[in-house]
Amino acid sequence: MSDDRVPVPEEGPTAHRGAEATLRRVDWWGFPALVKERDSKNYRPKALDERLRRERTRTEVRLLVDARRLGVRTPIIYDVDLVHHRLTLEEIPGPTLKQLLEDGTLAPEELDRAVRGFGMALGRLHAGGVSHGDLTSSNVLYPDGPGGPPAFLDLSMGSRSPGVEELGIDLHLVEEDLKSLHARAEALVRTFLAGYEAGNPTGAKDVRQRAKAIKGRIRYA
Repeated sequence: MSDDRVPVPEEGPTAHRGAEATLRRVDWWGFPALVKERDSKNYRPKALDERLRRERTRTEVRLLVDARRLGVRTPIIYDVDLVHHRLTLEEIPGPTLKQLLEDGTLAPEELDRAVRGFGMALGRLHAGGVSHGDLTSSNVLYPDGPGGPPAFLDLSMGSRSPGVEELGIDLHLVEEDLKSLHARAEALVRTFLAGYEAGNPTGAKDVRQRAKAIKGRIRYA
């Protein structure tokens, strides 16, 4: 945890500014790192804003650790500062799944390996009782290239011991993302689901059925 003896770097270029948090690149004792700070929302009452930011920071820490225990790579946590709603995380190099999907030079078999590996990692996460909650192709990295195992980012909206609805939402988001980003979407979804079933052999059927139900509810809403 942060204290007066281990100051969190305050300066660094902004790497990304999202709806919930700002990421800044810093040097953490010689290691490239990202400081993730949850931004205050003026439209929320101050006490509620503080509580939500603290809870989401705490949730992200727990789920990042849980995922690593399940064999799914996530950024190493270098420092936790709940007072300032701030995490210092390993900066993992490599292209995102979105970048791979949009790379017109990538061979189809390489993309297939990347998507199957993604499915397997998500299956392993779900089988271990963890949902992601905001799983898009921008939150999946390939540190060792498309043939290597992926790393998951930003689990702050996820859950421990999720219900099948939350797992189905993860699956639905992935399928919709793939369909929006690539001409071979249908084949890629099948490849992804094959990997998912390999990673979650006992629970995949129920989660897939719920994902289909979610899709139907959205379509006819």
